[in-house]
Amino acid sequence: MSDSWFVLNARDAVWEGSPFGRFCAWEGEVPFPQLGINVSVLDPGQSLGRYHREPGHQEDFLVLSGTCIAIVEDEERELVPWDLLHCPPGVNHMIVGAGAGQAVVLSVGTRGNGEGVARGVVYPVSKVAARHGVSVERETDDPSEAYADVPGPVPTEYGGWLDGSPA
Repeated sequence: MSDSWFVLNARDAVWEGSPFGRFCAWEGEVPFPQLGINVSVLDPGQSLGRYHREPGHQEDFLVLSGTCIAIVEDEERELVPWDLLHCPPGVNHMIVGAGAGQAVVLSVGTRGNGEGVARGVVYPVSKVAARHGVSVERETDDPSEAYADVPGPVPTEYGGWLDGSPA
């Protein structure tokens, strides 16, 4: 992408896949400097990432379809379509796909440093998050340590997920 305005349909965007599901890579090579936005497709048991908190950034998650479990401050809460989870700065959280089918989640987060990334993310240990496979074994603020056992995302073809088609 560029630093100019654009319109891009999610079906036409580059999609990437990882053990954490599939997501629309709106931003391309250059991250947006102020706001992160993703559409993710999660199978049951897949998450958006590791349980974490951002000291200076808020994140919001809107479930567009399917069912998810929100793990927030070591508590679980079921999320269904049109439920919004708001996480102010400093709140431990993660979203995990649940139910019988895929879930589609819109994620939006602020980026205060103008470099297109959130700094100061902490990955705490959590027994509740560990039950869902999204906790680290030792608290860290190093993303490469938190995700050391996870292969990076790879480009994947759009699979009709937003149209309700199976993967």
